[in-house]
Amino acid sequence: QVQLVESGGGLVQAGGSLRLSCAASGSIVMINNMGWYRQAPGKQRELVATVTSRGSTNYADSVKGRFTISRDGAKRTIYLQMNSLKPEDTAVYLCNAMVLAVASVREYPYWGQGTQVTVSS
Repeated sequence: QVQLVESGGGLVQAGGSLRLSCAASGSIVMINNMGWYRQAPGKQRELVATVTSRGSTNYADSVKGRFTISRDGAKRTIYLQMNSLKPEDTAVYLCNAMVLAVASVREYPYWGQGTQVTVSS
């Protein structure tokens, strides 16, 4: 069993900052890519940022220069530092990880339950 638990969401004014965390736990052999996605009401889920096991990062154009993803391999945790937040960043933010679990023959994607980020204007 693999669990991803997010924390750090909340309500912030436009221009403010938040830091999200996502910790993976359970019967894990290896974690490859990890990332953050978000889903606003009535919209499709979209990629925010990803980080590989080697630390290479990728960002959506809409968050480049404002958001920073980082990873602590030893803690199996990723973070998303969000600065200069805008009302359009309001969404449920979900953590994703490609995990090779114990007794599995390949990686599978796992998702956290999501954390709400609300940016007021």
